[in-house]
Amino acid sequence: MAHDSHAIVSVEEQFEFTTEAKRKLIIAGIIGIAMVVLGAFLVSKHWNIGAFQAAHGTGHDAHAGGHHEHHAASLLTRIVANIWLNAVYFTGIAIVGAFFLAYNYLAKAGWSSIIKRVPEAFPPFIIFTGIVILALFAIPATRHELFHWTQEGINTVGSENYDKIIAGKSWYLNVPFFMIRVLIYFVGWYFIYRVFRKNSLLEDENPGVELHANSYFWAKIFILFFAVTSSTAAWDLSMSIDTHWFSTMFGWYHLASWHVSGLATMMLTILLLKEKGYLKAISESHIHDLGKLIFGFSIFWTYTWFCQYLLIFYANLPEETIYFRERFTGYGGRYWWAFHLNFAFNFIFPFFLLIARNSKRRVIFLKLACGFILMGHWFDFYQMHMPGTAKDQGGIGIIEWGTTLVFAAGFIYSVANQLSKANLIPRNHPFLEESLHHDI
Repeated sequence: MAHDSHAIVSVEEQFEFTTEAKRKLIIAGIIGIAMVVLGAFLVSKHWNIGAFQAAHGTGHDAHAGGHHEHHAASLLTRIVANIWLNAVYFTGIAIVGAFFLAYNYLAKAGWSSIIKRVPEAFPPFIIFTGIVILALFAIPATRHELFHWTQEGINTVGSENYDKIIAGKSWYLNVPFFMIRVLIYFVGWYFIYRVFRKNSLLEDENPGVELHANSYFWAKIFILFFAVTSSTAAWDLSMSIDTHWFSTMFGWYHLASWHVSGLATMMLTILLLKEKGYLKAISESHIHDLGKLIFGFSIFWTYTWFCQYLLIFYANLPEETIYFRERFTGYGGRYWWAFHLNFAFNFIFPFFLLIARNSKRRVIFLKLACGFILMGHWFDFYQMHMPGTAKDQGGIGIIEWGTTLVFAAGFIYSVANQLSKANLIPRNHPFLEESLHHDI
């Protein structure tokens, strides 16, 4: 991985997204869809393959502590919930690419300029995930499977579905306003990303600082916009599944999970490109700095995770503690292991793998840590979403593996396609010379 920091390194590199690679990714997506269909068939026949598959009861005994269950889940719920879960998870990984660009513009960071084409390739995938999220919410049948607050009569006094607590939140939790907010998130994020991308590509052909200055200006706008929308998106896409529950830490916790997952994906992308002979100008020092970010934000995620838990544990209020009781003892304890694997994969393994300086420069340690992080944060979103949606039907089996494979194949296809559209090194970036000689 190392190279002489004073050697002349070519900045002309073009990634080739081969027809064979495209074919393999399309086949992987088709296999994923087939796995979902097969998994649904097997579950419908009570032939379970995987961990903690669907229970055969009604789900009304699912909660510890006497929490009232409004309706039982079904196989359809599990499938829809898996699609929603992966759409939210991959939305985060994709948009963190724009977030990374924005805070590096604002920090006037020189070291990261050489790797910026990798995070630039991530955000276009939010077009796909945004369409999936909007479609699932726009269809009443799937909307009702995910969000109890969308049920008919939930806000109507005298209705058998009336819920006083949810009715009190109806000014915010209502279908039209939810759709408007989601549109604002995805359109706003993508619009500012396109400004970054346009300026970056123009910069390749037009040396100077004007385009960089324009990106710096829009980075300020993005950070302000994302500071608000990353939290409200967390409330809407994840926390409103458990409508009665609330947490003042949830926005930070959700963003921390998105952020470190995105950083881990960047690292794996860079390492894989280097193994294929690309990005020769990226040195151990660049890898080391990105590794430090991954290590640091793994700890930050743990801080927000623990603070959210500790505040709720200490207050011991039933309307808050039910969230953790569902995950520890609810639904026959089927979510207990996911909750604790999430902690092990996202903190314990990355902490011990990356704590040493040299481990942030060794490919095997970085790959292991990033692999654990990506699996762990998938479990993080799994335990955020599934107890409130799939309930007693939740499990890890062919349906989950297939759904995740579809989204992963689509994401990789999108990233590879974007990487092939521009020079892998931003040849006229104002800080490129500094980055080429970055040495720590």
